[in-house]
Amino acid sequence: MASLRPTFTQLRGRCQASAPQWQQLRQMLQGLQISSKAGSTRAASTMPSGFDDSVTADEFAAFNMGRVKSALQETDMRGETAATTEVRMPSHARPLPVSPSYFSRQPEFNDSYLMLQKLMRQFAHLPTVTTDQLEKTAFRTLRDYRLAVGEQIKASEYAKAMTLVKRLHKIHPSLQPTSVKDALAKFKRDINPHNNTTKPIHIDKFGRALGVGKRKTSTARAWVVEGTGEVLVNGKSLADAFGRVHDRESAMWALKATQRVDKYNVWALVDGGGTTGQAEALTLAVAKALMAHEPALKPVLRRAGCVTRDPRTVERKKHGHLKARKKPAWVKR
Repeated sequence: MASLRPTFTQLRGRCQASAPQWQQLRQMLQGLQISSKAGSTRAASTMPSGFDDSVTADEFAAFNMGRVKSALQETDMRGETAATTEVRMPSHARPLPVSPSYFSRQPEFNDSYLMLQKLMRQFAHLPTVTTDQLEKTAFRTLRDYRLAVGEQIKASEYAKAMTLVKRLHKIHPSLQPTSVKDALAKFKRDINPHNNTTKPIHIDKFGRALGVGKRKTSTARAWVVEGTGEVLVNGKSLADAFGRVHDRESAMWALKATQRVDKYNVWALVDGGGTTGQAEALTLAVAKALMAHEPALKPVLRRAGCVTRDPRTVERKKHGHLKARKKPAWVKR
């Protein structure tokens, strides 16, 4: 105990020495404190015009709190009325993708395929019709569907989807739900080629029938009218228009096959390509015009090969080849 007495004496002396420093710090802190009178003066300077200057700072703070509460109540009332008309998205909300397959490689096709599977499970029990009783419908090819959707779909996956599409298409039309029709519409072509019908060729008031034929890059238009067998091609006779005998026979083959050479007159316009292409295009044009006069001749003309257009064209030349298929001579060394 005697050894601790000097230590307490030193501490007491240091506290007495630092007493003026603590007093000075207290005075500085008291100077920083804002008095109630200064607060009221500051509050009064921020008051709007026409406000009572005798209001203290506490009263002014209470007044401001009342204004804030009333503003919040008005905002809540407006929000309740607006909620009935529209739903506002919070600013902190994260947008979600519309489709669950958004992050997949082919989201639109996946959604369609899942919808087909769902419809198959729901309506597989509905009665179906045979293929002969179905309405002819043209579905999109893989290439057309890729262009329409904008996704690179595998051929095997598209084949599976088309299997479901054709099975759902067999459901009886009177029992087919609307959801099935909407799902199948995505795989149908915009234009159904089965509904396209050939426009009939009419005979004008002068007794002429116009037929149009094409072969390679040649086009021919032939006006056929009952007559004595005269033929004009681009204002020239048949011998002047076609120098080769084979081309002359090709041009008039439709009339020869039906034995109508001396019963109709032909006035034709041909352009494009060479003489062989023009002669074969004229064959098709004359055959079409002849069927307008006598529809019963169609089987005979079909057997003669005058009704169907020849789709063959010149094969293009390939790089590295001398011609379309001819290759340069191969040298071993």
